[in-house]
Amino acid sequence: MSIVISRREHEGFEVLMRRFLREVQHTRLLSEAKRKRYREKDLSRTKKRQIAIRKAARRRAKRGY
Repeated sequence: MSIVISRREHEGFEVLMRRFLREVQHTRLLSEAKRKRYREKDLSRTKKRQIAIRKAARRRAKRGY
């Protein structure tokens, strides 16, 4: 998806940038790109449980229990 903003007659650069940024926010293009960039793969329930068990064991060992 691309956004096309053309400069109007007698329009300053700051106004043009503000219009462009407003349009980017309106289309939610930036938030979608950030979400896709840092998306993690879904883990199964058992994998999550195994990771939690290992974390808890490390915490217990670190505290000396």
